[in-house]
Amino acid sequence: MFEEPFAGGRSLVHAVDPRVRIGLALPCAVCLAVVRHLAAACAGLGFAALLLAISRPPLGATLRRLFAVNVFIAFLWLTVPFTVPGDVLASWGPLALTRQGVDLTLLVTVKSNAVVMAFLALVATMDSPTIGYALDRLRFPSKLTFLFLFTYRYLHVIADEWRKLHVAARLRGFVPKTNMHTYRTFGNMLGMVFVQSFDRSVRVYEAMLLRGFSGRFCSVTGFRATLRDGLFAALTLAGLAAVILCDVYPELIHV
Repeated sequence: MFEEPFAGGRSLVHAVDPRVRIGLALPCAVCLAVVRHLAAACAGLGFAALLLAISRPPLGATLRRLFAVNVFIAFLWLTVPFTVPGDVLASWGPLALTRQGVDLTLLVTVKSNAVVMAFLALVATMDSPTIGYALDRLRFPSKLTFLFLFTYRYLHVIADEWRKLHVAARLRGFVPKTNMHTYRTFGNMLGMVFVQSFDRSVRVYEAMLLRGFSGRFCSVTGFRATLRDGLFAALTLAGLAAVILCDVYPELIHV
């Protein structure tokens, strides 16, 4: 249904309990996002890259995802260095490139890539149903878990409905243009997708009730934490502590 190229590996990270990986993803994101110094951010980037390397991801998929993230960051490089006041490095007419703007944009770039790498290593190495079941075992709100699992299950169905409507419109000679007819057509198609999605959700809910659904999923997927999982968690938290220590005491890096 969805492309999940990172979930099929057999690395050390894949062998770690999914609950542990999800539990580590949040502190990783927080710690890497709050660092204030570039040296600490670079240390966090190296730590995240190490986690990603241990997970042995497919190179092509990794580069595509990092490229997509950095495309958005590229827009920051076009604006922030010229809008943050500070020491002018160069100027072109009304535009002034400042050192503070460059430093801020570089810090955001490094931290963004570090967070993405950490999530690719810890979360993307699980398929979506496993993530949902792990969230349920971690006592996340059941409605949030249901929403995640059903979105994964039926998003492609909604996409198929939209594709059918679009093909039907094209067979009837519909050519998208910038006019009210095109806007009305797309609005009607979108409304039909919503109506059909609602009808399908009612049928699915009734089918689940007929099968004894009581508000909780009963999965045959079992999770069991081992000493290896505890060791992995301890080493990961130690690495994050080292990054935070470098941020609080930046002079340690220059010793």
